[in-house]
Amino acid sequence: MKKCTMLVTALCCLLLGQVHAQKNKPLDIIAYYVGDSEQIKNYDTTKLSHIIFSFCHLKDGKLSVDSPKDSLTIKHLVGLKTKQPHLKIMLSLGGWGGCAPCSEAFSTAAGRQKFATSVKEINDYFKTDGIDLDWEYPTIEGHPGHLYQDSDKQNFSELIKILRKTLGKKPELSFAAGGFQLYLDKSVNWKEIMPLVNRVNIMSYDLVNGYATITGHQTPLYSGIESAESTNRAVEYLLKLGIPAEKLVIGCAFYTRIWENVSNNNNGLYQSGHHIAGVNFKEYASIFTKEKGWNYFWDEKAKAAYWYNAKEKKFATGDDVASVIEKTKYAKKQKLGGIMFWELTLDTPQNGLLDQIYKESKKQ
Repeated sequence: MKKCTMLVTALCCLLLGQVHAQKNKPLDIIAYYVGDSEQIKNYDTTKLSHIIFSFCHLKDGKLSVDSPKDSLTIKHLVGLKTKQPHLKIMLSLGGWGGCAPCSEAFSTAAGRQKFATSVKEINDYFKTDGIDLDWEYPTIEGHPGHLYQDSDKQNFSELIKILRKTLGKKPELSFAAGGFQLYLDKSVNWKEIMPLVNRVNIMSYDLVNGYATITGHQTPLYSGIESAESTNRAVEYLLKLGIPAEKLVIGCAFYTRIWENVSNNNNGLYQSGHHIAGVNFKEYASIFTKEKGWNYFWDEKAKAAYWYNAKEKKFATGDDVASVIEKTKYAKKQKLGGIMFWELTLDTPQNGLLDQIYKESKKQ
C-alpha cells in the first residue's frame, strides 16, 4: 500500500509539473531575416526562438535557394545552433511579390508532391528545421498580376497535408497569414489545416497598406475605430473558430508607413493622403525628431503609435517600443504561441525592439 501511495504521489507530481510547464511555456520570439551571413552577427540571436530565412522561391515547381550567397547565409544561420541548440532555423517560401507561380504550381497533386519532396531535400541538405509558407494570397488578390483562383483554398489545404506527410512529424511547418478579414474569411480552411501546422504567423501589420488613400494604424493591437482591422480582431476571430491559442503568433512591424499631403486634422489620423516610402526602426531616432517637424502620438484605445509632421503634412504609422511591449503583454495574457516580426535587420542591434519584446516576455 505504501509503495502504491508513493507511486500515485509521484505520478501526481509529474502531471502537475507538466501542467505547470505548459502554463509557463515561454513565448516564441520569431524573426524573419533578409540579411546575409555577416549582418546576423550584429544581433543577439540568443533572444530568438526562431529565425526564418526570407525568401526562397519556386523554380520549376521546386523550392529553390536563389543564390550561392543565400546558401552561405542559411549555412551560417544553421551554424548558430551549435551554441544555441534550441534555436530553430526555417526557410520561407514567397513573400510579397515572391509567389507568382504558386497558384498554378500547387493546383495539382503532382505539383504539390513535387514541391513537398523538394522541401524535404533542401531541409535535409541544410539541416534546417522546417518551412514557412508565405503565399500572398491564396484565393484573393495579392501582388498585382499574380494568379489567384477559388480553388487555391482547397489546394492550400492539400499542400499542407502533403507537406506534413512528406516531412514527417518533427520538422516545423507554419504559414504567414494576412491579418485582415478578407483573408481570414476566404483564403484558407482553418479547421482543416491548423491540426497539421505548428503555428500561423499572423501578419497583423500592413492592415492599412500602401494602396490605402486614407491614413490609419497599420499595425494596431486593438481597433481604434469600429471598422478598423487589428491584431486583436484577427486573434479573436481565430479563437472563436476553435484554433488553439498556442498556435497563434502575432506580428510586429519594425518599420513605418508614411503618407504625404495629409491635412492637419486629428493629427493626420484617418485623413486622406498619398502613400510614400516609410522608415525602418533603426532610423526612427534620426528621422522622427521635433527638429524635423515630427510630433509623436499614442492612441490609447488602439495601443498604437503614430507621428505627424504639420509642416510637411506627413503622417506615419508603425510599431515602436510602447506598442511592442503592449503586444507582448497581450500575447502572454492570451497564452498565445508567440511574437514574430518583419524583420530583424530593420532593428537597432542594441536596445531595439527585439530587446523590448524579450524583456517583456520574461517578466512574471
